[in-house]
This record gives sequence, C-alpha cells and structure tokens, in this order.
Amino acid sequence: MCGEGLAGSDADVRAREIEAQLTDDERFSLLVGVMGAGDMWPLRDERIPDGVPMSAGYVPGVPRLGIPALLMSDASLGVTNPGFRPGDTATALPAGLALAATFNPALARAAGQAIGREARSRGLNVLLAGGMNLARDPRNGRNFEYLSEDPLLTATMAAESVLGIQQQGVISTIKHYTLNCNETNRHWLDALIDPDAHRESDLLAFEMVIERARPGAVMTAYNKINGDYAAQNTYLLTEVLKNTWGFRGWVMSDWGGTPSWDCALHGLDQESGAQIDALFWQAESFGEPLRAAYADGRLSQERLSDMVQRILRSVFAVGLDRTDPAAAPDMAAHNDVALQIAREGIVLLQNRGVLPLAAESTARIAVIGGYAQRGVPIGFGSAAVVPPGGYAEVIPIGGPGLSGGIRKLQLLPSSPLDALRERLAHAQIEFDPGISPAEAAVAARRADVAIVFAIRVEGEGVDIPDLSLPWGQDAVIAAVAAVNPNTVVVCETGNPVAMPWAEEVNAVVQAWYPGQAGAQAIAEVLTGQVNPSGRLPITFPADLDQTPRPQLPGLGEAFGVPTTIEYLEGADVGYRWFGRHGHRPLFAFGHGLSYTSFDYRDLTVTGGQTVTASFTVVNTGQRRGADVPQVYLTAAPGGPMLRLLGFTRIELEPGQAAQVRIEVDPRLLARYQGRAGCWRIEPGDHTVAVGASAVALKLSATAELAGRAFGA
Repeated sequence: MCGEGLAGSDADVRAREIEAQLTDDERFSLLVGVMGAGDMWPLRDERIPDGVPMSAGYVPGVPRLGIPALLMSDASLGVTNPGFRPGDTATALPAGLALAATFNPALARAAGQAIGREARSRGLNVLLAGGMNLARDPRNGRNFEYLSEDPLLTATMAAESVLGIQQQGVISTIKHYTLNCNETNRHWLDALIDPDAHRESDLLAFEMVIERARPGAVMTAYNKINGDYAAQNTYLLTEVLKNTWGFRGWVMSDWGGTPSWDCALHGLDQESGAQIDALFWQAESFGEPLRAAYADGRLSQERLSDMVQRILRSVFAVGLDRTDPAAAPDMAAHNDVALQIAREGIVLLQNRGVLPLAAESTARIAVIGGYAQRGVPIGFGSAAVVPPGGYAEVIPIGGPGLSGGIRKLQLLPSSPLDALRERLAHAQIEFDPGISPAEAAVAARRADVAIVFAIRVEGEGVDIPDLSLPWGQDAVIAAVAAVNPNTVVVCETGNPVAMPWAEEVNAVVQAWYPGQAGAQAIAEVLTGQVNPSGRLPITFPADLDQTPRPQLPGLGEAFGVPTTIEYLEGADVGYRWFGRHGHRPLFAFGHGLSYTSFDYRDLTVTGGQTVTASFTVVNTGQRRGADVPQVYLTAAPGGPMLRLLGFTRIELEPGQAAQVRIEVDPRLLARYQGRAGCWRIEPGDHTVAVGASAVALKLSATAELAGRAFGA
C-alpha cells in the first residue's frame, strides 16, 4: 500500500521540526545528488552505499530522524535503466506527444500511476518525470518527451501525470524550468524572451501544473534565460516560482546544470549529478564550495535551512517516509495503458478512402521500410526505456560531441508487420526493407495497397537540421506512390515531418514513437478495429519558412560554442504564430480525422468575469467514435487573438448527441502586465469559436467581459 502523505501545513511543521535537529553535515548531505553508474560514469560512486540499486541520482537519508534516502530515475516515458540494474525492464510508454495527442487527461493520470507503481517496486522514490517544455521549434530533439505547443493542453496532461505518480507515494518533478526548447549546445544557450510573454506561455503552463498537482520538485533547465542560467535565475526561481506562485517544494538542477555554488543564493536548493557538474564546471558546486560559502557567511543559516526544509517538506507531503514496500506491479495492466495511449494518440492526418483496410480482405499488401519487421522506434537519451524482453534491435548512429555515444536507433519488440499479418489473415502481405526506391517500387507495383513505415532517430542533445526523413525515405515514398495509388504512409517520429509526397499518397498516419504496444495499435487503426481519434498537439508546418526561425541558430557549431536564440514569437507559440501571420500549415494544431463524422451545434457563450461556452456535439456518421471539440478565443478588444480556451474528449454512438460546457481559466483571456504585476482582461467583446482544429472552426459567438486586473 502507498503511504499517506501529510497535509501541507503538517508537512511544513514537521519539516521545520526535523530540520532543526539536523547537524550541518546532514544538512549539506541532503543538498547534493550523485549519479549512479552509467555510460559516462561507469564506476560506483563511493558515496552510494553497497546494496543500493543504481539510479540517476542518490541523496543519502538520515535514518535516525526517519528521513529516507532519495533514489531518482528519469521517467518521462517510463522508468529508465541505463543498463546498470541487470535484467531490469519497465513499461515503455508512447512519446509524450502521443499522450498529448489523446487529449485525454484520464490516460495521463493512468500513465503516471503506472510509472509510479513501477518506480516504487524498484525502491525508487523520486521521478524525473513531468517533461513539459512547450514545443517552440519542430526540430527540438527532445520534443518527443514533451507534450505540446499549447500551455493549457500541456498543463492539463502534465498535471494529471504528476498526480498519478505522487498518488503512489513517489515524488514527481516537473521539468525543464524553463525554455529548454532546443538541444543545440544547450549548456551554452541563452534563451531570450519578453518576460510578460514568457508568463503567458511557458510559465503559465508550469504555474497551472503547480496549482493543480503540487509536484514535489521543479527541475531547472540547462540553458540561460535572458542572460542568467536557469539554476542561477533569481527572477524565475525566487521571485516567480517561490514568491509569486508560492511553490513549497524544492528546486533541483538538471545533471550538469549547476555552474556555481552561488546558485543557492538565487533559489536552487539541490545539486543533481554532481559528477557531471565536475566535468562541465571543474567542481561539484554544492560540495566543498557551498560549505566554504557557509563557513565565511556568504551563505546564510536561514537560506541553508530553507533549502533543507523544502526537500523535507516534499518527502513528508508525498509520504516517502511512510510508504510500505511495494509489491510487483501488474505489468499486463501497464501494457494495456501503453496500448490505450497509442490507440488514442495515433493521428489520421489524411485519408482519401483507402483506410480502413477490411479485416477479411484478400488484397495483396506491401509493407515497406521502417524496420517494420523488427519493431517500433523510441527516442534516445535519458528518456529511453528498456522494455520487457529488452530491445528488438539497437543500431548505433553516433555523431559529434557528448551525445554521439547515446545516439542510437532503438527498436521496441513490437513488429507492425507481424501485427498486420495477425489482423489481415486472408491478405497476401509481402515485406520490403525500403532500402532503395527502385526495389520498393517493384514491391509496391505488384500490390493492391502499399504501407510505408517512415522513421527518424531523434533524441537528447541533438536537434534535427530540418523536417525531412533520413536515409532516402522521401524518395522511397515518392517512388512507391508513383506506382501505387493506394499508398499509406505511417510516420514514427518525434516531431513533425516534411511531406513533399503528401499529394501523391492516399493516406498519412502519424504514429509518433508509439511505445511497446505500438504495433498492435497501428494495426488496429489501419484495419478499423480502432476508430482513430488522435489530434495533433503540435503544428505541422508546410515548410520551415513558416516558423519563427527558419534557420536554427547555432546549428552545426562546435560543442561548447555559446548560442543565443531569441524567441521573438513570445507567447504566440505554434498555432498562435501561424494564426497571427496568416500561414496555412501542412496540418494544423488539433487536426485529426476519424472513420466517422461529427457536427457542432447550438453554441452559446456567456461573459462577465470569464467565458463559459456551451454547445452540442453530434456523431453524424455510421460508426462509434471519439471527438475532441476545441474552444478557441479568436478576437479580443485589442484585435485578433488565437488561443485554446478549452477542450474535451467525448465518445459517441452513431446519431448520438451530447452537451458540452467549458468554463475558461481567466488567464487564457488576459495579458500579463509585468510592471503592474498582474493579469488584465480588457473590457469589451471577446469572440469565441468551437471547431475540430485551430483552423477548422465551425461556430462562433461573442461574449462581453468586464475589464479587470487579477492575480500576480
């Protein structure tokens, strides 16, 4: 059974009482996390006692006062194992973008619960999960770990995941605070943004998660923000996070992200991965340098006590000190969670009639490329999960810099070819590896339907240079489409894809990195056993010229070269930027097709202090299916303004109708005014629309709002 955490005020009291009983040596020991053995650090650190399972981070406890040791693991997409817990595997969940594409908060909660249970069963009690950076650039190598380009969707899904984890008596972080939106030379990247726009976008997402889920810890980003490192940023850590939002937990650095001991003076409470800091900054910042600063008065007793109390408060609030040993989790049930996320997260982008494939079909089908005979890909880096049974294949890719060693094509043992053969038992299915356009065209020419699986290796430490498919796959798809009008492309990628062949193929399916049950979900969607219901959580641009930065600053520079990225789009991230500039994307945020159809009727909106929208959704097709109606602000007194205000996911039988009511968080209707230190809604008419995507708005109405200032 999970332990019962203390209520907030009780956790505060206990943290103060226990902290007062600590020696200074014990206080300092709680402020440094050391990394377990891994590829970059192959030896066991002497500070980790024998018998303690290897993990991403270890912080010693204080047994005499009931303070447990902290054992940390990366866990955005499942509990990771870098290879030093022999035989240890975990549920490999689909990409964060796939989870967000479900627009289903209940699945995010279920995913968090599964991750939390598996962590506890291994003795791990702090999860470096809650990845939630906004997708500001479709080339960011870590977008697959994150959730979306929209603050509301991101916050909704991240909060449910954190709640699910912490319900299991395990602390969850949220990360990376903030603007860790590109991987290119991330330790030397300075992210420039207007502070008010920052509050309306990335920071609003973090604020909402803290309100809704109360995560035990916040992990800082690697990069600078407006000139100051994230772990050294007084404005973000102390003024906004702790003072304005009232965050009561602790702030930890990312591994190698603590440039100096004086981060403690700016709001950082704990150094993580001290050995990596020693590599990057020539010293463990919160080791001897912090003790020396305390000894000569540069670090006050009050600040030291606050750092420790924040850690203890989260330990007691979540119940780490009261958690019973965990039984082995139900891995079959967790596989079902992974399967359902993949089912609901797969997005049918285009369909000109070839899908769904009839289960009783005797058609000749060519399955081409993507290692579909072996498995499905995952992203590389700290989020990579070793699935039950291990990987089907690991193919080193390599590259320059420290990330070259972890850049690999890792395939989960979930074969789309096998899954299709199982569900299309009467069809004649032939596999072609897709290694050349000519060979693929031969296979496609003799088939009734050609299904091309397209993959791309993406991951931590590396941004992709453009949105094309590697290894000549675009040429393979074009060659197949030229000889077969019933060509289906299934994209397994961690970002949007350029599609020069889009007009030539019949159907396009975005499967993301679909997790350990991904092949089954893909086959079920292609054959109609599952009616697709995923919606894009990120805009697919027609080309990079439509984005704020057609050329990514610093791309191709040597490791360690300082880079500046100006996020000139401000709060207008993704679909908001496209709307502001009148760009028509390849596929819009919120877009996704179904094998049935839906209609929206009877929109009414009321105003006053905020907007409330009510409308009816009707399944006008012939199949049961799920719809995701979305409510947007399209105009305010200052002019056009495109913002997602709310959404819901609803399952309907043919002909069935349902009423939907959405009350809007006022901050989504407001602008932040830093000089006044408040949010402000302008008085007057606000236009609200409901539709199937950011560009497919069906109904609109106007509500008058009273002008007001609120919050901070």
